Amino acid sequence: MRVWHGLDEVSPGFGPTVVTIGNFDGVHRGHQEVLAHARARAAELGGLPVVAMTFDPHPMRVLRPDHAPLQLTDPARRAELLGEAGADAVLILPFTKEVSHWSPEEFIERTLVNALHAKAIVVGENFRFGHKAAGHVDTLVEAGTQYGFQVEGLSLAGDEQPWSSTYVRQRLADGDVEAAAEALGRPLRVTGVVVEGDKRGRELGYPTANIPADPGAAVPQDGVYAGWLTVLTAAPGAPAYPNPLPAAISVGSNPTFDGVDRRVESYVLDRDDLELYGATVAIDFVARLRGTQIRFDSIDELLVQMKADVDGARGLLTGD
Repeated sequence: MRVWHGLDEVSPGFGPTVVTIGNFDGVHRGHQEVLAHARARAAELGGLPVVAMTFDPHPMRVLRPDHAPLQLTDPARRAELLGEAGADAVLILPFTKEVSHWSPEEFIERTLVNALHAKAIVVGENFRFGHKAAGHVDTLVEAGTQYGFQVEGLSLAGDEQPWSSTYVRQRLADGDVEAAAEALGRPLRVTGVVVEGDKRGRELGYPTANIPADPGAAVPQDGVYAGWLTVLTAAPGAPAYPNPLPAAISVGSNPTFDGVDRRVESYVLDRDDLELYGATVAIDFVARLRGTQIRFDSIDELLVQMKADVDGARGLLTGD
């Protein structure tokens, strides 16, 4: 799959294409449905390549940064997921003040016509674009009569309510990672580089891989979860480990020890031999074991709860 990080990277003469456009944050089941329709339309048109166009950063980070949503997927992960959903190429358009002032007509001409040579456009029915979000599906339909492309606007309704990135963020804010996974079509994934912590987990018999919680990313509500740890890039000199590894995951600031920085701590079940400092890991959240972190009055109380959490995670993940 090709990934372009701007219009100037698009291969000259690439196309004609079928294009789908959106923020695609999370690449949830609604987005996947749009990609499936784009693939079907591409097949009808003789097997044209499907291009997914997305934006980085999210337009709200440029236009109204105080109201910008938490990010479900960074651009690299988003491109990977769009490829898995059916895109042959992904165009990550840098969203700048200049781009925000493009009129709908200028956006269409620069991206869909001149760069991607679109023969069909597939978008959500509420898609808006151009300066002050003046463009919509009808704008695309009108332009299609001039430039020779078809347009399809799709409803993204799910089984009980519309699929949306906003819905996923709301479920994560509640700690409901199972509902978020249902909308995403897979568990939520948080990635980061493992850093050295206070090493109290190792002293207590539960060594953890710690990654800082990115304040701009959608991380589940503080609490304890069952999930999987995958080593994406091994630490220098570390051996290879089987992926994924079952884990009990704590999200929060470690109140028992007066922690301050919010982080994601993962204890890989029954392993104390892992060399993960400096490794890039992915944490996939499967289920919540308990809610907001608790401040315990003694280490013994903490150890009892940690064993219960680990046993709960083991039961959910391995059936033991």
